[in-house]
Parts: sequence; C-alpha cells; structure tokens
Amino acid sequence: MLKTDSPPAPPAPVSRPDPLRLQSRELFGSRNEILIEHQGETYRLRLTRNDKLILTK
Repeated sequence: MLKTDSPPAPPAPVSRPDPLRLQSRELFGSRNEILIEHQGETYRLRLTRNDKLILTK
C-alpha cells in the first residue's frame, strides 16, 4: 500500500500595519508643488488646476 503525503499547509498571512493615509492638503498646504527625496533622487509632486496629481522624476 502506498502512503501519500498531504501537501504542506500554506503559510499564514503576514500581518502588516495599515498604510499611512494623508490628505493631499496636509502635504501641499497652500502650494501646488512639493519635492520628495527618495534614495538620493528628487521627485516632484504637482497638483494640477484640475485637481490631479502628477509625480515626475
């Protein structure tokens, strides 16, 4: 008689904290553009006249 092994159980999901949520006005204040430094690079986040966000390097 052959013994069949059952497949291993999947790993339990890792609990991660909820992402930080900010209002865009908290970041921009009265400005329509901010600079973000990330790993030595500068990114520009702009708020357009149509209330859209544009992120450029």
